[in-house]
Amino acid sequence: MNDRYMSGFGNEFATEAEPGALPKGQNSPQKAPLGLYTEQLSGTPFTAPRLANRRTWAYRIRPSVMHKPYEAAEQKLLRSTPFDEAPTPPNQMRWDPPPIPTEPTDFVDGLITIAGNGDSTMHSGVAIHLYVANKSMNDRFFYDADGELLIVPQMGRLIFHTELGRIEAAPGEIVVIQRGIKFRVELLEKQARGYICENYGAMFRLPDLGPIGANGLANTRDFLTPVASYEDREGSFRVTSKFCGKLWEGEYNHSPLNVVAWHGNYAPYKYDLANFNCINSVTFDHPDPSIYTVLTAPSEIPGTANCDFVIFPPRWMVAEHTFRPPWFHRNFMNEFMGLIKGEYDAKAEGFVPGGASLHNCMSGHGPDAATYEKASHAELKPQYLGDTLAFMFETRFVCRPTKYALETAQLQHEYYTCWQDLKKHFRKP
Repeated sequence: MNDRYMSGFGNEFATEAEPGALPKGQNSPQKAPLGLYTEQLSGTPFTAPRLANRRTWAYRIRPSVMHKPYEAAEQKLLRSTPFDEAPTPPNQMRWDPPPIPTEPTDFVDGLITIAGNGDSTMHSGVAIHLYVANKSMNDRFFYDADGELLIVPQMGRLIFHTELGRIEAAPGEIVVIQRGIKFRVELLEKQARGYICENYGAMFRLPDLGPIGANGLANTRDFLTPVASYEDREGSFRVTSKFCGKLWEGEYNHSPLNVVAWHGNYAPYKYDLANFNCINSVTFDHPDPSIYTVLTAPSEIPGTANCDFVIFPPRWMVAEHTFRPPWFHRNFMNEFMGLIKGEYDAKAEGFVPGGASLHNCMSGHGPDAATYEKASHAELKPQYLGDTLAFMFETRFVCRPTKYALETAQLQHEYYTCWQDLKKHFRKP
């Protein structure tokens, strides 16, 4: 195991960047070791059931209360609930990738909201963002009080310097940073682009496996949480907060990433999607996409997720006498799709890496005309889908596009035409 990470999902971890920084036998001694301040970070209510309770004890150089008052900051293209800028059409929508800015743009300034739903103040729903960046965050930091961030890089390697440690991520990996945890983003390449699901609801967890049994899909040991790593820097620093849908900025005289040691189970993590163990059909019929669920954020309605994170990775297709791509369907849930690399097997044309599509509640969708004809006549020998990695944020509420998403030049107004050449094959018996 890499010595910068600890293995496991939702584990109770204990880590110190300096020997002796963690107190022994208790959480809040009268004087914390090494002259540190004790601070608890609670990600759930104090009285949440033990199985769901998430909290971390941090031992830091200065506590989080030490800053000047936050003041309103520029929103740019970041939006939040109630997502009522424009009427939401029932049409299928698809976008080309956003261009990388020509002016210096860091991760926060490069956030572009595409759609969202629910109410961030009521802890329900999601927002879906893209990010584009060509500049690292050095003396600027960010935290989101409204939701948990599931970050899906598509281009460019990144380092997420968080309060609880450093996470390096490349396209093909995901990073989850929980509500309230401060971080800055360093670019390891000149440009970066990707997707973000801002989860307002219950935290992401691993889905139950049911009849699959004890193993499969995303295995717990493949999730990696960073070891403690801290910055002892003084000077002038900015912390941008997303709170109640708005951006706020506070001035600090020290780096907020000053946690020397911590223990608990509320901490960011990463996961390599190449480790996902696909379950697929080996007899007939294309299975529901739920078998590709990596993470799920449950709602108060059993079986109805606030958001599922689903991937379509490299895999074998072997089903007999079966139309193998996804079938035509209309869905109660709402589907936002992105493409990290390669081609998506239901739409080889027009859906490109860095792009996105949105199929809302009961809007018909499925393979384009060319894919339908090809799959209907293909020789059904075992087929390996190798150069592909697509994903879906599937959410219970309608995703309401922002005004920007409906007016940007990247919106493919001709998207509907990919189905117009579907031929009539009906023959009376």
